[in-house]
Amino acid sequence: MGKRSEIYRGNIVTSPAMGELTCLEHGFIAVKDGVIEGVWQQLPAGYAGAEVTDFGDGIIIPAFSDLHIHASQYTERGVGMDSLLFDWLNNYTFPQEAGFRDITYAETIYPQVIRELLRHGTMHASFFTTIHYDACDLFFWMLEESGMYAYTGKVNMDMNSPDFLVETTEESLRETDRFIAEHSGGERVKPILTPRFAPTCSEALLKGLAEIGKRRHVGLQTHLVESRAESDWTKELFPAYRTDGDIYERLGFLENGPAIFAHVIFPEDVDIGILKKYGCMTVHCPDATTNITAGIMPVSSLKADGIGISLGSDIGGGHGAGIYRQAGRAVQLSKMKEFYEPEYRRIKFADAFYLATAGGGSVFGDVGQLKEGFRFNALVIGGMEDKGAAHTVPELLERFCYIGDDRNILRRYLDGVLTDPDEVYARLVR
Repeated sequence: MGKRSEIYRGNIVTSPAMGELTCLEHGFIAVKDGVIEGVWQQLPAGYAGAEVTDFGDGIIIPAFSDLHIHASQYTERGVGMDSLLFDWLNNYTFPQEAGFRDITYAETIYPQVIRELLRHGTMHASFFTTIHYDACDLFFWMLEESGMYAYTGKVNMDMNSPDFLVETTEESLRETDRFIAEHSGGERVKPILTPRFAPTCSEALLKGLAEIGKRRHVGLQTHLVESRAESDWTKELFPAYRTDGDIYERLGFLENGPAIFAHVIFPEDVDIGILKKYGCMTVHCPDATTNITAGIMPVSSLKADGIGISLGSDIGGGHGAGIYRQAGRAVQLSKMKEFYEPEYRRIKFADAFYLATAGGGSVFGDVGQLKEGFRFNALVIGGMEDKGAAHTVPELLERFCYIGDDRNILRRYLDGVLTDPDEVYARLVR
């Protein structure tokens, strides 16, 4: 006899498209084997007599996706935030990342990263690690054990890097190919090519990585035009290429799997054409780009150009793991951008919520929305009401993204299974 469906009742909110919020007050969701069977205002007759878990006025939403996070920078949250990008990298990030050559350091840090993301409702993420194979291998295993959906890769750096955090070109290619070969085939956690960014990678390394991508059918994640200084430096180092994005297209990175580009703050027309042509995903990281004063992603312009957009915490340039907070920050920054650039148009909360859920979730398959056929990766939100005040359900969700925290996440369902971040952490540190 097959497993019975699980029925949940609550205020169901999802975002089917950018700028759209659908709200089904006191609606029902049926879930079987982790997959949503249907979402209704009234429970169909076929489910008559089924036990219902009723969350009352609780808000049921899709779990969040973080498309740009440096797992190796977890301990840097809130440190060195008065620095600009390159000073922050050299004075804080690179020395800290070097610690992952010691596997016991990785064993201590990485379980905390996973617990923190789950605490804040993030169930799908794309991670940078470091250049160290053993630590990368360990983190991959931990992600699989956690049940999260993820992309993660071994970082590549063979030039313009400190002596204590640099590889030879040959070593970087050999260990990357090994990592891809030994970690392919999974359904939830998958390897991805991870050159840190163009200035830390020689042309020979990038060419070799592109060849691995073609041969292994593996996608790419990296940083793209994060700051004007980075963009200008890239052009100096790679004069044969028109722009940052042109490097990845001409070397053949963009046809082998998802292509995830963080920041994309100063794209040129060439970059826009490439991003659209290959269906690339861009990642807006509001806190991080504010902390290091890189600039503000032109979200509404990218939207108008038909470019895929998502959100990222960019820990540790960003100081918090809550993608819901990045949704609120994205709206704030778009208003600032419009103030200083009147030709730009700000985004609305419904846009930002889409980026936090369905936008990023699209990279992982059928996640990020609450609809038939999608995985039930979901959160139940509560406690956002004020006594004596009346708010609509969408307003309460907006409040959560501005003033809520992990204490307002009452339940977490990962593939339909009630999940406790502390229990996951305990499994990872055994």
